[in-house]
Amino acid sequence: MIRTLRALWEHRAEFLARTGQTDPVPNAEGRLLSLIARMGDAELHGAGVAPRPATDWRLLAALRDDIGRVRTLPPQERGYAFEAFLKRCFDAAGLKARDPFRNVGEQIDGSFLLGHETYLLEAKWHAIPTGVADLHAFHGKLEQKAAWARGLFVSYHGFTAEGLTAFGSGKRPICADGRDLHDALDRQIPLRDVLERKVRRAAETGRPHISVHELFGLQSAESAR
Repeated sequence: MIRTLRALWEHRAEFLARTGQTDPVPNAEGRLLSLIARMGDAELHGAGVAPRPATDWRLLAALRDDIGRVRTLPPQERGYAFEAFLKRCFDAAGLKARDPFRNVGEQIDGSFLLGHETYLLEAKWHAIPTGVADLHAFHGKLEQKAAWARGLFVSYHGFTAEGLTAFGSGKRPICADGRDLHDALDRQIPLRDVLERKVRRAAETGRPHISVHELFGLQSAESAR
């Protein structure tokens, strides 16, 4: 059934692209991915295979509210709360997240598993977008680890266009910002699908940051009306 749904979706997407039509269903792909995630969990359980943790949609709604509360905290508390918030997001997606930890001379904001690969986390909640210096610093941390280590840099206030350009393409981290988090939680797009889509597009294009809005072709609330 899941394979059939994916084939139907591809046929639908090709038809809309070929005819130049705008998708009339708001967040159509996000809804499909949520349905597939629920069906996949049910099929694995029926086949006697231990399923990944079922997505708790009430938890996703609570996480969407939590990020608003993090925004009201004093700056020093906000950074720690943001790391804890991201760990809850990874745990909700079944990504086996780890708390922040220290190696000799460095701080790692956490880690998680995606597709049998380990991703180290860098989390920033600065008052301004992140520039190239922080991107290079995180990339340097990754280069000191095993060759198969990957990275996710989450900057709540995003990244400067100049910083992303100077950082260049083909690097080991992928990037996300606060808008990505809000879009994924608000549209109930599973975080695992968001990260897998980012990883694939980064491999195809070399771009470290492609927004959820672009990856999933999301329409704004105004254009969807």
